[in-house]
Amino acid sequence: MTAIRENLAQAIIQAGQFLYARGWSPATSSNYSARLTSAEVLLTVSGKHKGQLAVEDLLAVDMKGRSLEARKRPSAETLLHTQLYRWKPEIGAVLHTHSVNATVLSRISLGESLVFADYELQKAFTGVATHESQVLVPIFENDQNIERLAARVQPWLDDHPDCVGYLIRGHGLYTWGPCMHDALRQIEAFEFLFDCELKMRMLRRG
Repeated sequence: MTAIRENLAQAIIQAGQFLYARGWSPATSSNYSARLTSAEVLLTVSGKHKGQLAVEDLLAVDMKGRSLEARKRPSAETLLHTQLYRWKPEIGAVLHTHSVNATVLSRISLGESLVFADYELQKAFTGVATHESQVLVPIFENDQNIERLAARVQPWLDDHPDCVGYLIRGHGLYTWGPCMHDALRQIEAFEFLFDCELKMRMLRRG
């Protein structure tokens, strides 16, 4: 194992432990990845408990999502990861989580997106320098056909180059960053904002 792969593998394993401990990646849900080279991605294999990942639970895939390691099967959602790496070469890590807040908020939001405005924590997102801004988070309908889902996501990415994450309705969150540390920071920021939004909606109803 090269030093680069070993370092990325440990970053993914530690991310899994952190996200599982927070309740954002229960059981075998979620998938994580990191860019190995310009043509390869290191990704979690399918069906593994994300709080108990080991080095053998990762595999390399090409940018079309095809496994480069015999007898290892990538996550069904691999194409949503490789899509992001192809979209922006500066993306170095992608995280997909299944938190309660992300799942519930995506189900009760009837529109095609969420808008966060005037929260100080928006500055945790890459490219956002002030709370006096808006963070637009699209919500895509869940689809077991990942190629079809990816085809719906791509036009949004092309039209919104500043996008920092998206939701899949009733499913979970995708976000990314130049490295794993950045992607984890954005997960935390999103979860804070999701929690705030749910509480605000409850208060408005009261």
